Amino acid sequence: MHTYHKPLDLVRERSPERPVALVRQGTVAVAARWFQENFKGDVLYAVKANPSPWVIRTLVDNGVTGFDVASIPEIELVAEHAPGSRMAFMHPVKSRAAISAAYFDHGVRTFSFDTHEELEKILDATGQAKDLTLIVRMAVSAEGAAYSLSGKFGVESHQAPALMLAARRATQDLMGVSFHVGSQCMRPTAFQAAMAQTGRALVRAGVFADVIDVGGGFPSVYPGMIPPDMSDYIAAIDRGFNEMPVSETTELWCEPGRALVAESTSLLTRVELRKGDALYLNDGAYGSLFDAAHAKWPFPVKSYRGGADARELEGNLKPFQFYGPTCDSIDHMPGPFWLPEDVREGDFVEIGMLGAYGVAMSTRFNGFGAVETAAVDDDAPMASMFGLARRSIPVPRTAESTNVVRLSRPKGKAGQRKRKR
Repeated sequence: MHTYHKPLDLVRERSPERPVALVRQGTVAVAARWFQENFKGDVLYAVKANPSPWVIRTLVDNGVTGFDVASIPEIELVAEHAPGSRMAFMHPVKSRAAISAAYFDHGVRTFSFDTHEELEKILDATGQAKDLTLIVRMAVSAEGAAYSLSGKFGVESHQAPALMLAARRATQDLMGVSFHVGSQCMRPTAFQAAMAQTGRALVRAGVFADVIDVGGGFPSVYPGMIPPDMSDYIAAIDRGFNEMPVSETTELWCEPGRALVAESTSLLTRVELRKGDALYLNDGAYGSLFDAAHAKWPFPVKSYRGGADARELEGNLKPFQFYGPTCDSIDHMPGPFWLPEDVREGDFVEIGMLGAYGVAMSTRFNGFGAVETAAVDDDAPMASMFGLARRSIPVPRTAESTNVVRLSRPKGKAGQRKRKR
């Protein structure tokens, strides 16, 4: 992976034909250390957010050695780039072959489920193993999340006690509960409410949990979505945990994905054509811009003039919409994306905050989707939850509500909760 000082240096050196993922390894290191210092429990990275090998290695180098995996390919990825790391198979629905391979071939002992049938499948596929950590996935409210993850997974509260009791009886090791408040959660109290709901189910079941896994949902900063400080989420989780019916040895887990990697990557795309306020780019909805198309998130942007006169574009801004390179008309990112009004064919648009669910969602539809990767070593993310952004995106007054950057400073080290084992 070639390293450049700044994105403009890449533009000056050459005009890449393909989109380029510009990675900032230092941002992942900072986020990893922040969670290690402030979350009072075990941090498991949700690999789905960005399965790039450099992400896995950077996390391990900075203390995150637990991984939330959802498939055998993700397990193999972690085993290759972080050998010996702890893995939890947290997808609530798995094939018998996947369960067996995870247990016997890769030493995975933690499995999630939300039905009695899946619990029996796990037990059968592991040969009735007694050294399992069995995690019951609860269905909780996703109010306050940009993406609701309720509906597909999670046992309802009235059915949860029986499943919790069955899990407790099935293992001689750890039994726990997990939930997910939804992706890009904008309300810290959602975690506390979900923990209260989970606690009531535990009381009805008459069991103690060895593990409380608050899942993911920790947010990042995007235009129009300015979350509270990350410390507010940790405080809400602390309050919720202290109010739960747990013992002194109960472990607290979390599974951040977006929050660890969103700031790490921007995408350098090229303008192939301009039609009025529409820019046709060489990446789009079937590439790294899934959220920009389907969730209509107006990611922060910058632009550069290519060629001999390479420079960062400045001047009066106007709103643009983007189209991707495929022949499908839904390959459309409505924005608005605020760029200098003189942007033209051959210029480059850098789209920020794509470290989570950017390259991870890319396809090869229509033959497009191939992305280069390059590192930039002296370029801050366009926004940060961890106090990293040294710059903001200039916007006209009419765009202030959709293009704004929040700087949140870490507030010091919190004590680590002791693990049971």
